[in-house]
Amino acid sequence: MKFYFLNIARTPLISGFIAAAALVPGYGENAFDFNWGADLRIRQEIMDNVPGNPGDPYAVMPAVRSKNKNHIRIRPRFWFEIAGENYRLYTRLANEVREHLVENGTKRKKRAYNFPDEIFVDNLFLEGNDLESPWMKYMGIASMDFRFGRQDLYGKGGSTLGLERIMGEGTPLDGSRSFFADMAWTTLSLRNDDTIDLFALYCSGRNELRWGDRKSTGRPLNPLNMADTDMDEWGGGFIYSGHIVDEILPFKAYSVFKRSESYETLAAVPRRMPAKEVTTVGILLTPEFSQTWGMEAEFAKQFGRILCGNRQAGGFMGHLELKYRPQALKEQKAAISLASTYYSGDKHRTGAGDNDTSWDPMWARHTQESELLVYGSLYGNCYWSNMIYSKLKLTMSFGKHHAFYAYTGPMFTAVQDNLGHTDRSGHSMYKGMLSAARYDFPIRIAPDGAFGIDKIEIFGHIVGEVFNPGDYFETGKPSYFLRFEIQIKF
Repeated sequence: MKFYFLNIARTPLISGFIAAAALVPGYGENAFDFNWGADLRIRQEIMDNVPGNPGDPYAVMPAVRSKNKNHIRIRPRFWFEIAGENYRLYTRLANEVREHLVENGTKRKKRAYNFPDEIFVDNLFLEGNDLESPWMKYMGIASMDFRFGRQDLYGKGGSTLGLERIMGEGTPLDGSRSFFADMAWTTLSLRNDDTIDLFALYCSGRNELRWGDRKSTGRPLNPLNMADTDMDEWGGGFIYSGHIVDEILPFKAYSVFKRSESYETLAAVPRRMPAKEVTTVGILLTPEFSQTWGMEAEFAKQFGRILCGNRQAGGFMGHLELKYRPQALKEQKAAISLASTYYSGDKHRTGAGDNDTSWDPMWARHTQESELLVYGSLYGNCYWSNMIYSKLKLTMSFGKHHAFYAYTGPMFTAVQDNLGHTDRSGHSMYKGMLSAARYDFPIRIAPDGAFGIDKIEIFGHIVGEVFNPGDYFETGKPSYFLRFEIQIKF
């Protein structure tokens, strides 16, 4: 196999990374340790009868995916770090191989990605924690953390920035491989225990930090549809996290800006997609009324424009969730919640030259509500918009890597956008009933202070989803998604 190496030292990420490393304060007497590790994830995904989006030929799946889809993803990763008392330099390399067990489209492709046709830099960042200085104290800042470089926007506990519906995924088309964005991020801890997060990020459809053969160069990372290979996004924002009412009402107030650059699709009938700018202003409230009752409420408004014709753009989002934690299941950390999420739509979305009032998910294009409906999303891959979803959810935790959740509820569109199927019952806004369950389980947990081979941990999970389509879709057949996963960490 023929390999090539890109001149990564000339990329904005690496040149900026070198500059940031040079500006880090002196290390003094700090001792630095070298650590390394690896993990291997093997997952099988099976899905059938995924509902498509018949109204838009540029959608992820313009027709019903009637054939069964069954594939195995194998993702090895290797990481190493140099860590001291306050600083850490972290790097992670990754690759993913896919084995298709059934026909993939018109031709049988046993392996879409052959090892090691691509090895890419999944993470590469410099991090500082609990940094203090006299000038910061003079300004009321107790300490500062920072992270500069390629880093995940989504982790084990959810969004790394704490905003599930705003910041979650930098590479949405291929989220099974990676969640990274190239970002500069700092957290300022104030004297009153409030914090301010400041960040700027860049997401490109092309991954320049990679080694591989020429067959792998065209794999897009962040497009809305399969035909978008050159989509670039950049932006930034701030998040203020604090407490009000005697510290019993935690909140996050935020403002996030995003610009999507203009690009041309590579579809059979190419079209030029205009540049778009959106600013989201919102607040997230997470009050705890007692040990039993809690709530989550988030509201956000967007302001922006589509640069072609200087049209207006920007939607509205609202989320309400009431949580009940039965004390009889306190040891299992059980919680029962009733939640409803609203994303605005645009009834004139298909009209040329119109404004766009639909919700823009910013960098939250990930599997927010469903693994299954990612493949049948309305406006593109993981583009959650024009949706009202109410669900009843149960969550339980039994220990490390051992948890369960299940939820179910109806889904509607916020407005009739003429993208859904209209021949069966007129302008239906009922999308269907979505139900899902997941069980995480440990197989081997490393003991405290483990060394060498005893550090190996093995755990897995099972996810199942069922979607009964409503009249909005062209099919009435139930859709399903099933995933088995085993992960080995060292």
